[in-house]
Amino acid sequence: MRAASPVLSVQDLSIRFVSKERTLTAVEGLSFDVAAGETLAIVGESGCGKSITALSLLGLVPKPGLVEARTIALEGRNILEFSEDEMRHVRGNRIAMIFQEPMTALNPVVSIGEQIIEAIREHEIISKKEARNRAVELLRRVRIPDAERRLHEFPHRLSGGMRQRVMIAIALACSPAVLVADEPTTALDVTIQAQILELIDILKKESNTAVVLITHDLGVVAEHADRVLVMYAGRKIEEQPARSLFQEQLHPYTRGLLAARPRLSTLATRERLVEIPGSVPSLAEMPVGCRFAPRCGFGVPACTAADPALVQAGAGAVACIRWRELSVAE
Repeated sequence: MRAASPVLSVQDLSIRFVSKERTLTAVEGLSFDVAAGETLAIVGESGCGKSITALSLLGLVPKPGLVEARTIALEGRNILEFSEDEMRHVRGNRIAMIFQEPMTALNPVVSIGEQIIEAIREHEIISKKEARNRAVELLRRVRIPDAERRLHEFPHRLSGGMRQRVMIAIALACSPAVLVADEPTTALDVTIQAQILELIDILKKESNTAVVLITHDLGVVAEHADRVLVMYAGRKIEEQPARSLFQEQLHPYTRGLLAARPRLSTLATRERLVEIPGSVPSLAEMPVGCRFAPRCGFGVPACTAADPALVQAGAGAVACIRWRELSVAE
């Protein structure tokens, strides 16, 4: 399923880890588009391939990882054909990333001001004074008070929410066309989470940036995403506009994720949350046929015969041979 005039277009992405002993496939045949000013949320349990997909978009998959795709087109150019020097020019400039844990992503022995200035001067011919002034403005833009003083602080002197705001400032330093946010609110309290996500929304609208939001929190998806891509065991199994997905889930896995969310009614009655049995299979032990079949309560023998193809379903797409039956039964 494609967005109109995509800024980022990924077609048939696969990520493999190759050794002498074996080859493990972390992501297989993944395709998606993101348009300017749009937020695409990629959701799924831990181990489904979300974060490694995010790293592949910036050419950051560690060795022995091997990234293959028909194309990863950024503003119409296939970045898979770029040299490492060309990729360094693009990374942090036209496509930027907010990492999951800012304390490990930020350099602990360099002030936050120097880190922002470095990000600016790496991609632009600009004096240090001009870059410093822009760094102050970026800190103000991400709602950090007393920005000029904070410029000289080191990461350990800042709260988790402040550090994440600094990460956003660095990511936005060169006005990227695409912003990849990998679990940007991990380990933050609920109030700070809301502020960070609202800030990303505001900055997206101001700059018309395309956002790829990696998350496992469906409450975040409901509030902030335009479209949702559901991954399971390295594959796309469902994609829908966010509003449609919350009205009707096409895949049993997506239904399971939504059913497992805490609700006010369950908190009041202390009912046990509905859970998906089992866990995501390891890369070395992928089941035959539908990868979700061993955990699925709607499975039939045909589910294990072959991998289900991704088919169009209204405004979305789904990889399940029984999705029509389940929709009628619901």
